[in-house]
Amino acid sequence: MTTATIERIETRLVDLPTIRPHKLSVATMYGQTLMLVKVYCSDGVVGIGEGTTIAGMAYGPESPESMKLAIDLYLGPALIGKDATRIQLLMERVGKLVKVNHFSKCALETALLDAHGKRLGVPVSELLGGRRRDRLPVAWTLASGDTAKDIAEAEHMLDVRRHKIFKLKIGAKEIGTDIRHVAEIKKALGDRAAVRVDVNMAWSETQAASAIAALADAGCELVEQPVASAAAMARLTRRFPVALMADEILQGPESAFDIAKVGGADVFAIKIEQSGGLFAAQRVAAIADAAGIELYGGTMLEGAVSTIASAHLFSSFANLQWGTELFGPLLLTEEILTRPLDYSDFELTVPTGPGLGIELDEARVKRFTRDGLTKVTR
Repeated sequence: MTTATIERIETRLVDLPTIRPHKLSVATMYGQTLMLVKVYCSDGVVGIGEGTTIAGMAYGPESPESMKLAIDLYLGPALIGKDATRIQLLMERVGKLVKVNHFSKCALETALLDAHGKRLGVPVSELLGGRRRDRLPVAWTLASGDTAKDIAEAEHMLDVRRHKIFKLKIGAKEIGTDIRHVAEIKKALGDRAAVRVDVNMAWSETQAASAIAALADAGCELVEQPVASAAAMARLTRRFPVALMADEILQGPESAFDIAKVGGADVFAIKIEQSGGLFAAQRVAAIADAAGIELYGGTMLEGAVSTIASAHLFSSFANLQWGTELFGPLLLTEEILTRPLDYSDFELTVPTGPGLGIELDEARVKRFTRDGLTKVTR
């Protein structure tokens, strides 16, 4: 195989509207911004990647704007002229030059994997060890904040066979109000759908202990990140039969090992961006498997590019006991692909084409691009 070098890297911010406000305990989202990156190689291959986060910087230390800046000024220049086929070596290099910045690094790694898959004529899943499944179950988050609206939304999703697993965003309101909200939705849906909750670290350990028991009584099967501390998570995990899932405290392989060591979760929410890339997320999953911790394919409410990158990775997992929540593109009102993703019969189809197996609709991307794009060259 002829060596291909990285000639230039382009970044842009793409602002897209959402179908409704998306309420979390930390913020309310009224739109989504994607940081898209393209890696141009000397053999003519172009790879695409994406960096996206939830609610700007209310969720974590990176924003789409800061990701773009990190790539334009630091990560991108370090890759120009380097061998584009040595992806793990490249990511090791930028890891030494730039600390943390997991989301920025993930976007670049995704673009490099997409390019290499196209170069070899194979899907990204094959570069990650090979897929074990072609379709992934996808949960939907009910986050309007209104019980009646959420029930109506869930009923519609069941009717059109798009989702039968629902996650409720709670934690911003008084605990009793949140519990009633969950209980009413579960009662309305009954055995036709599974109900889970995400608290986004909003509770103290004392509050969580009381609330988790009530949630279990209401029929909730999974509670995501009720508290901010791994130690508190470990104590709560030992107290309740309902599954507890680690998310925000899971920041790559090192944190995964620390959480597993203390029994800090029943389930890991694997997120490629939060982990620092697809290879790092793969290592997080391996730690979970070794520790007997079950897996869930998480999302940062990404657009189509990172959603499909995640799908390629999750399709390769030996275990994916809790399915995925790769619904991010469905939250957007605008399509940026030439061919929309296939969501049907409660699942997402993983593309089989080379690389990520998707193609951007360049005209639509340009329409929603903020202030042009930036090119990093020699």
